Amino acid sequence: MTKDHPEAYSAKADGRIEAVRLRDQITSRARTVLLVLLLASVLVFVIACSNVANLILARTVRRENELAIRAALGATTAALRRTLLAESLLLCGAGAALGVLSARPMLSILARYAGRFSVRALDLTVDSSMLWVAALLAVVAAVLLAFVPRLPSSDSSHGFGLASGSLRITRNTARRQRVFAVTQIAASFVLLAGASMLLKTLLALQAAQTGFDIRQVLAVNVPVMSYGKTPDQIVGFYRETIRRIGELPGVDSVAVGTLVPWRDESFGPGFEFSADGHVKGPGEEDPRGRFRTISPGFFASLGVPIVAGRDFNDADRRGAEPVVIVSQSVAQRMFPSGDAVNHHMRWTDPIMKFIDVNTAPRRIVGVAADVEDERLVPGPAMTVYHPFGQEQLWGGRLFVHARGNPYALVIPLTRIIRDLSVDQVVERAATLEDVRAEVLTPDRLNALVFGGFAAVALLIAVVGVAGVLAFSVSGRTREFGIRLAIGSQPRHLLTGVITEGFVIAVVGIAAGGACGYALAHLAGSYFPDMRLPGAVPIAGSAIVLLTAAVVASVLPAARAARVDVMQALRSD
Repeated sequence: MTKDHPEAYSAKADGRIEAVRLRDQITSRARTVLLVLLLASVLVFVIACSNVANLILARTVRRENELAIRAALGATTAALRRTLLAESLLLCGAGAALGVLSARPMLSILARYAGRFSVRALDLTVDSSMLWVAALLAVVAAVLLAFVPRLPSSDSSHGFGLASGSLRITRNTARRQRVFAVTQIAASFVLLAGASMLLKTLLALQAAQTGFDIRQVLAVNVPVMSYGKTPDQIVGFYRETIRRIGELPGVDSVAVGTLVPWRDESFGPGFEFSADGHVKGPGEEDPRGRFRTISPGFFASLGVPIVAGRDFNDADRRGAEPVVIVSQSVAQRMFPSGDAVNHHMRWTDPIMKFIDVNTAPRRIVGVAADVEDERLVPGPAMTVYHPFGQEQLWGGRLFVHARGNPYALVIPLTRIIRDLSVDQVVERAATLEDVRAEVLTPDRLNALVFGGFAAVALLIAVVGVAGVLAFSVSGRTREFGIRLAIGSQPRHLLTGVITEGFVIAVVGIAAGGACGYALAHLAGSYFPDMRLPGAVPIAGSAIVLLTAAVVASVLPAARAARVDVMQALRSD
């Protein structure tokens, strides 16, 4: 279309049409959350496998004489590998069985969690596919773990022998254990950085200033009942509702608006508009503004200041001069060198002729402070407000500013509305503070669940680092004894083991940072909203992991520093 009609579509225009399947539209929000959970589960699976691999390596070293004897008696490498595979299958099969048994209660919890994003999530059940997934994971883990240890052969030139070579297998095993420990640290770093980013975002959203008086304003959905009513009758109903509720004890002010901030859907990116004196550049589109219809007293009820001009009043009705109030961003954009009051703006978007909105000029009678009513992150808002006596209301949202407890007004105002119209719907009464908390619930749950995964990963990684260092210390007992015998101080051994754990953590963090960066860029091609963690989450996660690694190194280091010289020299 843009190629065939260049005269209608400017090269600088951003006209587009998006078509999505209904199923994708319904499940879009839940899909992202579940994929994040899947990624976290994969990382925890990798960490758990790495930890078990370390345990198997340590156990294999203690079985080296047994394995060497079997090899000397004629056991082939394949036979030994089948033995390890059978043991791994038994271990992983038991873990998979435990996972299947716990799947139903865990799935029930996750379904309720994902149900906040899509009602289809409540239909999730444990079926045969769960058994196949568990069996596949068990087999994959068992095969990987079975091929982790290095096996001996009957020929000592290809492996370790009965009396020699144990030092070589220990060094080789220690090297592999460090690789698995680095893998655990790397995966833990990715999870911790992700959880830290979610937590930082949540705290920033909770601390953000909204521009509204969120604690004392009660928002109630009172949808427009237009069947069989004229526009004047609809406006009259809301005017009388405002008047009667305003007479209730404890009510400061009442108003009607188009939508409840953050909770209700808006009209997309807004509509194109222009103003007198505004000159566009070549090929430039008119700016887009949000269309809002409100009653007089709306800004006072929500605690939004009017910085210039006046509020709407009862004289702003059909047949009178068309007027609007604009936000500060509109005033600064369209009138950067002067006052916007008493200038004129008009809607230029072609869609206006399809929604019965007049495109004639409208006089600007006031400028209100910017308020972000769509996103929780505050920022500039290009908004144009219309008096509900001149434009169709559409939404029908009631805002009551209370002096005391706002919820105490729910029953009285519902009674007033039902007295005026017995069929009128009254629903979803909540303070703006609770509306904001409800909208933040997915972010809070994401941070909680992802944080839980990160905590589990950190615990496993700490155990893994401690195990690697403990194995290293036990394999170097003779070395430590010789060092002490020739005059080395115990604190030097203590520092050396702690430094080893610190280096493992540093290498793991670097590997995790590189893998996380590549993973984020890959995910960014599928999820446009994907963002990399900032410096604070990354630094915080690195500090946590380094501290955990040092703490995990203390016990093995203390054991190394307490080595008995004579006993170490007698060991073989």
